[in-house]
Amino acid sequence: MSVSFEQLGLSPGLVAALAAENITVPMPIQALVIPEAIKNLDLLVQSQTGTGKTLAFLLPLFEKLQPVREMQALLLVPTHELAVQILRQIEKLSENSGKKLFGVSVIGKVNIERQIEKLRDKPQLIVGTPGRVLELIAKKKISAHTLKTIVIDEADRLLDADNIESIRAVIKTTQRDRQILLVSATISPATRQVAEKIMKSPQLLRAEATAKLPVTIEHLYVIAELRDKLETLRKLINGTQPAKALVFINTPYQIDKALENLNYHGLSAESLHGDDKKTDRKATLEKFRAGKLRILIASDIAARGLDIPDVTHVFNVDLPESPDAYLHRAGRTGRTGKAGVVVSLITDSELPLMHKHAKALGLVIKEKLLFKGNLVDPMKSKDLLT
Repeated sequence: MSVSFEQLGLSPGLVAALAAENITVPMPIQALVIPEAIKNLDLLVQSQTGTGKTLAFLLPLFEKLQPVREMQALLLVPTHELAVQILRQIEKLSENSGKKLFGVSVIGKVNIERQIEKLRDKPQLIVGTPGRVLELIAKKKISAHTLKTIVIDEADRLLDADNIESIRAVIKTTQRDRQILLVSATISPATRQVAEKIMKSPQLLRAEATAKLPVTIEHLYVIAELRDKLETLRKLINGTQPAKALVFINTPYQIDKALENLNYHGLSAESLHGDDKKTDRKATLEKFRAGKLRILIASDIAARGLDIPDVTHVFNVDLPESPDAYLHRAGRTGRTGKAGVVVSLITDSELPLMHKHAKALGLVIKEKLLFKGNLVDPMKSKDLLT
């Protein structure tokens, strides 16, 4: 028997706000996190992408924060897109619950003066990237001493070597009794070790991985020599004619090579890099969402936080390193009951890893051959069974 949002301690206004979005039953991670977060405990929250983590930390914030002009919560994120998604959810909850809380984004590579202007209204929630947040604290534009809760979203990325010093510096400016919620799809031993140093006796809350993908997704793999993968990708795209495809490649150099190859042959493709300018990134994503761009090439890091509807195909040029990573990529297609296809290009030496993913996720991944631009069954199939 599932628990209700009322039983988790949410007020009628918030329950009504969720109902307005057709959300009536808590996700497992929400049922775990909400009552503990309301108690102001420090929490390590682990759950896969797409399992409701954002509401798991926003709902207790809305329950606790007061609608007074004071900066009360700081949400640290790695990307502009994730900040925008969180702000949209804040706006929906505020509008539908009757509790007027508002948030402001403070992101790097954006006009800082405009952000300072918005901060003068004393938003209750600030969503931002660590570097820009730290800069605004130094300028005394963010009142760190009034912050009662810090959420570190996508923590597996924000606690890495490139970001940890900024995170530590931000935390040091806040009161000692603040609450810290660390949220991530994966929590490595290294991340756990860092968390223990910046949090107060953190409690680990983990939603068991269901490793389930919609049955409308077809999972395939094609054997290709490493040097031939990009050419095989081009032939696959020509043969399958995807309406909207995400291509995953691990390195910027290979992303650039793939983009050059596809564009040279007249295929509509653009790429995302982790260091893209915000304006370029936003324009690319808008074209892809609107269907004006068929093929988007990205790394896992550059694609984090993206919510793109109607993706028909996912191509793995570089095989994901873990079953979770495969799950996250594959889950971007086949949504809302629609059909989707995931095709992985692998070398013979990558077959054991592909089989590991199939077994861990309970998938049947079928082998296909590329013949005259079409995917066909081999005479002796090596389908990877669970």
